[in-house]
Amino acid sequence: MAPSWMQRFLNPRRNWLVALHYKALSKRLRNYGLRYDDLYDPMYDLDIKEALARLPREVVDARNQRLKRAMDLSMKHEYLPEDLQALQTPFRSYLQDMLALVKKERAEREALGALPLYQRTIP
Repeated sequence: MAPSWMQRFLNPRRNWLVALHYKALSKRLRNYGLRYDDLYDPMYDLDIKEALARLPREVVDARNQRLKRAMDLSMKHEYLPEDLQALQTPFRSYLQDMLALVKKERAEREALGALPLYQRTIP
């Protein structure tokens, strides 16, 4: 967890530069119909892979559909229509709670000296 001074500094209500970045990021995500949690790569971090595996199938399917749609729009050099962009909720989280739980479990296992629940395999 970040210190309280950093949380205040990164709060969009207190820092106009953070608010500007938040607005620009929101616009980019709405253009493609993505959510911020869709940007996490399960191949990069095994905690994310485990958190995605624990989520309900409907949530993971919706994530995959959003990613496919975004790639299709990007390849076509197009954006979502304005009426659909207005319906998007780019900062509504679906992964953060499960990711926090997975990280907490991993930290507990490491503190107890147990073997990792999952390991990166070398191909």
